[in-house]
Amino acid sequence: MKCQQCEKPATFHITDLTDSEAIREVHLCEDCAREYLAQQDQKQNEGDWTQQGSLAGALAQQFKVKQTAEELAQLDKRECPVCGITFYEFRNVGRLGCPHDYVCFEEELEPLIINIHGETEHVGKRPLHGAEYAERQTNLIRLRREMRDAVSEEDYERASQLRDEIRSLEEEPSGD
Repeated sequence: MKCQQCEKPATFHITDLTDSEAIREVHLCEDCAREYLAQQDQKQNEGDWTQQGSLAGALAQQFKVKQTAEELAQLDKRECPVCGITFYEFRNVGRLGCPHDYVCFEEELEPLIINIHGETEHVGKRPLHGAEYAERQTNLIRLRREMRDAVSEEDYERASQLRDEIRSLEEEPSGD
């Protein structure tokens, strides 16, 4: 969904409940949300929103206290050492690159997973494939990334070695 003020992706979805019990939804990007909340803060000169328990006030306080643009930029640059996906790519695509990403981005993912699922521990059915299968898949992802990097660096000898390793791993029986 796009921001209602500009063309950036909307990351804040604010629902305003007015005195007349009308509901107004606003979809904004981070920059526009800051402006919107600042405007709302000016309109509410009667008192401190955070003391009144207003959600918009809490969000405004969150902006002031929590993550600065610098911290977010550093977080976006963090990258999984196995598959190479950055946190920025995950935020934009909404999909992780490999099982190791859950460990690499654990601090950032845990609140998100709790919000979505209500728990952080799986209680349902388990996959038929064991840990060996997951490790094999992780190795394949790592080798493919290394091969892609070798080709981009024009190290074709290394790329061919990696290609052969990938083929031999893919041809091995999976042990199901």
